[in-house]
Amino acid sequence: MNKSIKKAVSAVLALTMCAVGTGILPVIAEDTASKTIEALPLGTYEVETFEGADVWTSIYQTQLPGYSGEGFAYLTASPIYFNVEVEEEGMYEIKVRAVQILGEGEPRMQTLSVNGIDYSYNMPYMTEWTEVSFGVFRLKAGVNELALKPIYGYAAYDTITIEKAVLPEVTGTGETCDPKATPEAKSLLKYLNSVYGEHILSGQQEIYGGGHSVQTSIRYDASSDTCVDGDGKTYEIDKDSYDTDEQGNKFPWHCMDETGFVYTYSTQNHNYTYNDYDEECRYLYELTGHYPAIRGFDFNCHNPGFAWEDGVTERMIDWTKNKNGICTASWHVTVPTSMDDFEVDEDGNITKISNDWQKFTYGVSTDFVTANCMVEGTKEYYFFQEAMRLLAEQLQILQDAGVPVLFRPLHEAEGNPGVNADGSGAWFWWSKEGAKVYNELWKLLYTTLTEKYNLHNIIWEQNLYAWSQESALWYTGDEWVDIVGFDKYNTQYNRHDGNTTGPNEDAESKIFWSLVDYVDNKKMVSMPENDSIPSLENMQIEQAKWLYFCTWYDETSSPKFISGAEYQNPETVKTLFQSDYCITLDELPADLFSASSEEPSTEKTTETESDFKYGDVDASGTVDILDVITLNKNLLGKEDISETQQKAADVNLSGKPDSADGLIIMKYIVGLVTELPVKE
Repeated sequence: MNKSIKKAVSAVLALTMCAVGTGILPVIAEDTASKTIEALPLGTYEVETFEGADVWTSIYQTQLPGYSGEGFAYLTASPIYFNVEVEEEGMYEIKVRAVQILGEGEPRMQTLSVNGIDYSYNMPYMTEWTEVSFGVFRLKAGVNELALKPIYGYAAYDTITIEKAVLPEVTGTGETCDPKATPEAKSLLKYLNSVYGEHILSGQQEIYGGGHSVQTSIRYDASSDTCVDGDGKTYEIDKDSYDTDEQGNKFPWHCMDETGFVYTYSTQNHNYTYNDYDEECRYLYELTGHYPAIRGFDFNCHNPGFAWEDGVTERMIDWTKNKNGICTASWHVTVPTSMDDFEVDEDGNITKISNDWQKFTYGVSTDFVTANCMVEGTKEYYFFQEAMRLLAEQLQILQDAGVPVLFRPLHEAEGNPGVNADGSGAWFWWSKEGAKVYNELWKLLYTTLTEKYNLHNIIWEQNLYAWSQESALWYTGDEWVDIVGFDKYNTQYNRHDGNTTGPNEDAESKIFWSLVDYVDNKKMVSMPENDSIPSLENMQIEQAKWLYFCTWYDETSSPKFISGAEYQNPETVKTLFQSDYCITLDELPADLFSASSEEPSTEKTTETESDFKYGDVDASGTVDILDVITLNKNLLGKEDISETQQKAADVNLSGKPDSADGLIIMKYIVGLVTELPVKE
């Protein structure tokens, strides 16, 4: 990236005043008096001519020769207002010719307000007139209200230039940082790089652990040593899962139906339950007619002390091998809140560890010393070694199955903005001691997994923020990272598209380009977590070329990040998923993990009857009267259905859905037809 663009897209993001995770200050209420200020076209202007500015020719006897016009404006106690009119909505760069002579050698925060939102920039110490960029901003078509505000103030402004922004092409790389990466990992990264900048991949995080629990009527009958439901159906018992309850009664933790589906014993209700990990993806399919290309997982269940099995590895294998989908995974690895609950012998063997999950945390309220993970002989060292061993077991299963993983460990490291990257704003134990220790921990994890455990199915993804230039200090380096990503949670803040209500569908262009800058355009930039999905329109207007997004899961009660009205506008989600710009599961290439050519194939996966169920018009998973109602509404023009749903509706194989299909589905429901489809 050339230096002028680099300066333009990154300088504005010195955002040290923000209290929420977006890097942008909230909306202000101050009136910029737009009715009394003439709107200017694009160009360069003398700041001293603006509303609220005074003409200066020196600053308290300090001469500043070389200014243009009659003098310059000195920002002290009052804002300086100006309005700009542009023909089309888009991204514009704002540059100033300025001097900043207070606090010798130290930067001073300057604030530019654009349509009611403050953006802050740490202006360097400059004794001569110098052109600097405040950054790239979204301006709406028509009149835009701007102001230089003296929140911290005290800088001299000679001219200001507003011009159409020229942003570079994003490049990233299709080469893995791990030279021994598996063929599947290399093929996947090459594909991602081939679509980067031209498309965005859709993603959805599933709930993990014991979330979305569904009760069943299955109970254990100790007298017959069988699991049976209310209808008398029996289930196969996992013979390795027998345990005893507090009263000494024997029971199995798991049982399975004839398909291999696993049910887990509930100690509270003495029945068996299962977790509906498909809830979010199913919702998206019912809404848009498409499943996401990327599904998010988490290895949280594999922790020292209270590890349990939630089947995450098997679900990842199924998503890749049977669905041809892409897996991404985070790792909410926990540590003891008190290291007194953890002991090892002189050989590092664990002699004491709690199995109470409440005595563990992935937050910062722990006496666990992160730096000690790198010091052999410490308790922290042996604990983290065990955590990595448990993780490696699962990654090995995936590698053996040919499943590559977009792995995002030690995520959201910087947290809220700290001071000198010292970790003071950290949310998690892995970053509470600052960027230096965090980067050492990342390297330890990378080296251990790739060298000790010989795992090479990993595409390494690292979270970064864009609070200030110091945010770049959390980047471990090109040789350790494949992709960098920003987690977007800003439902109520940082509005740029003119909307003041509803979910915040902002594309976060400024943060995207800052991350591009941090890695010198050498790595792809993603959005691995988000609340509100950016709208198609905003991403295109703001030129925010995220590699992919991955919406967080719905909590049982709230928040509901994908299905809740606070976070998503269903029509916006539907428009994006059904657009050519967004890649969904059915649009991934058939040779996604096996492309041997220099460039991956663009041929889509061949759709088979297994991708849908005949008669299941509403994509609910079952065929019932609601399917007939959905079909009739579609035939009457009252409800749109996806292409896949149309195929499911065409049960007489006539080539398109019609009223005859509805009659056949009715016959199937009442038992007059035993199989679908029916060739007539």
